[in-house]
Amino acid sequence: MVEYVASEDTKDNQQMAKCTIRYWASAKEAAGTAEDTVDAGTLEAALEAARRLHPDDRFLRVLGASSLLVDEKPVGRREHDGIVVEDGTVIEVLPPFAGG
Repeated sequence: MVEYVASEDTKDNQQMAKCTIRYWASAKEAAGTAEDTVDAGTLEAALEAARRLHPDDRFLRVLGASSLLVDEKPVGRREHDGIVVEDGTVIEVLPPFAGG
């Protein structure tokens, strides 16, 4: 598990929360870890922290193609910067699965 503490350049009115990002299948392989713990105030800030932790192209491609769950609820097409995360929030990164 990798831990990242966000920098002070976050939005002034945004509270930071410690949340977990869990990677599945090819996302786990690309990240080189099953999960990260990050400090963030929104889903977008959490994903940006993950991008900083894993800046390689493969991880970025997998992350961009993945579906996301926040506390077991699908994110769908909602704006990531409008989804607030709290202490203990779990973000699941689910890459596209092949097979039938």
